[in-house]
Amino acid sequence: MISHEVRPGRAAALARVPAFWVIAALLLAGALRMAQITGRFATAYPIATLTAVGLFALLAVPFWLLVAELDFLEREPTELLVLAFAWGGLVATSVSIQGSAALENLLAKLGSPHLAAEWGATLAGPAVEESAKTLGVVAIVLIARRQINSVLDGVVYGAMVGLGFQIAEDIVFAVGAVALAGQGDDVQPVIATFLLRGFLSGVWSHTLFGALAGAGIGYLVVRRDKPFALRLGVALLAVLGAWASHALWNSPLFSDGLGNGALALLGVILLKGLPPLLLILWWVRHAHDREADYYITQLATLRDPGLITEGEMSVLGSGSARASARRLAGERAGSAGRRAVRRLQRAQARVAVELSQGVPVASLSREPIRRQREVLRGLGHPEAIAGPRSWRHTASTIITTLVAIAVLWVALSALGGA
Repeated sequence: MISHEVRPGRAAALARVPAFWVIAALLLAGALRMAQITGRFATAYPIATLTAVGLFALLAVPFWLLVAELDFLEREPTELLVLAFAWGGLVATSVSIQGSAALENLLAKLGSPHLAAEWGATLAGPAVEESAKTLGVVAIVLIARRQINSVLDGVVYGAMVGLGFQIAEDIVFAVGAVALAGQGDDVQPVIATFLLRGFLSGVWSHTLFGALAGAGIGYLVVRRDKPFALRLGVALLAVLGAWASHALWNSPLFSDGLGNGALALLGVILLKGLPPLLLILWWVRHAHDREADYYITQLATLRDPGLITEGEMSVLGSGSARASARRLAGERAGSAGRRAVRRLQRAQARVAVELSQGVPVASLSREPIRRQREVLRGLGHPEAIAGPRSWRHTASTIITTLVAIAVLWVALSALGGA
């Protein structure tokens, strides 16, 4: 069920919530701890540290854009996305560094040093890290409950927490690899870590685990039409799924079972990473379709083709259809047409959200839609509809896939050679 409440979107509104200051204190403590770690690294290995920060900061950009785009129809406030990212990179990471080490030491004492060395990362890492990351989504709920009005919102915030954790942890691992190599301020271990933990593992690593746990929190908070016991059970299963996916990813299983070389490494990556990836893709698709149906129904009540036509309504609820409409506009009216269609789609989505919030029809944000409609009319492309799938797009998709496979192969071969 989608919430109809009016949602605050300004930082000033967050500052009025008592829980915000508790979370701010935790963020400050985490920032101080991570600053100490980074400071030590920068002093010992300045070039390697700068390289690691630069590479993983660049990696964060496409992930951020992808996660932020998941909820196109009802985009999340930037300040909350930043807060979620900061929680993952500062609070969750700083807690996990010490917590995971403590659990591994306990495992060595209660079991054996060999057990801790073999399975410590499998048992301790997920237990501490997934708990710390999930608390980041809970923190968002505590300070901005009205922003969590669909399961997809939980996915977005969970993924953003996971992204912050992933980037911060990868930087620590990259510079740690430099220290282990013992070759001084050398960037080669940083690049190898970037290829393995960033380029190869990034698709199904902490961002994915965080999204899965966030979906469970979103379901618990939003689906008030379901019994509490069911909602709690789904949330626990989602968090457990994130933990299990993380444990499988960290585990030594299949490390020697598929042979050596790039193909064997690719097989292990796919075997461990695909199940949670497919699960979260299914959940995102289901949540997106449900949310899209709700908002499109709101727009349909207007019966105003000046705001949105029937053809545009069939496009707005589908990510692939929206992209197809932008491509068609680009083919017919150039880059200006593509930009105008994108802005029109965003303006129409905003009106749909306003309707869901109970904004009177007379007070809807019509002007941005009218402005982009005029631009499109001037370009000779008055309606933002999807075009037929062209051979050029199909060829582009195939070429892009082949290039990605080639890059992946080179990266795997380089790692295998190392």
